[in-house]
Amino acid sequence: MTSRLNPYISFAGDARQAMEFYQGVFGGELTLRTFGEFGSPEPDLADKVMHSMLQTSEGFTLMGSDTPPGMTRTVGDSVTISLSGEDADQLRGYWEKLSAGGTVSAPLEKQMWGDEYGACVDRFGVSWMVDIVQQA
Repeated sequence: MTSRLNPYISFAGDARQAMEFYQGVFGGELTLRTFGEFGSPEPDLADKVMHSMLQTSEGFTLMGSDTPPGMTRTVGDSVTISLSGEDADQLRGYWEKLSAGGTVSAPLEKQMWGDEYGACVDRFGVSWMVDIVQQA
């Protein structure tokens, strides 16, 4: 197997809902493992997600988990997940689902460099950019 770079998102107790949402956006196979499955003695953590992974037929891999007590989680804007490519219909579909219920900071529209581009924060607080590359 070659090396891969995969985004890993920490959530505030809603990892299951978020990862199921992303599965609805991108399709693919979602695996979820809870703290209880790994033997956590804390009853409040039993149903929380210790590790999840979404793998799609497009080659996307997105991972995530709930943040357990004692670990810090700082919501910020230092990381944005970028989707780009030439399949305009597919990328517009992702955009519609990701931006629904979230906050759009840049509408998906034609830009001065020629591509269609948009930026949003989804309803789980994750920042996304979508860039539809214009074919020459």
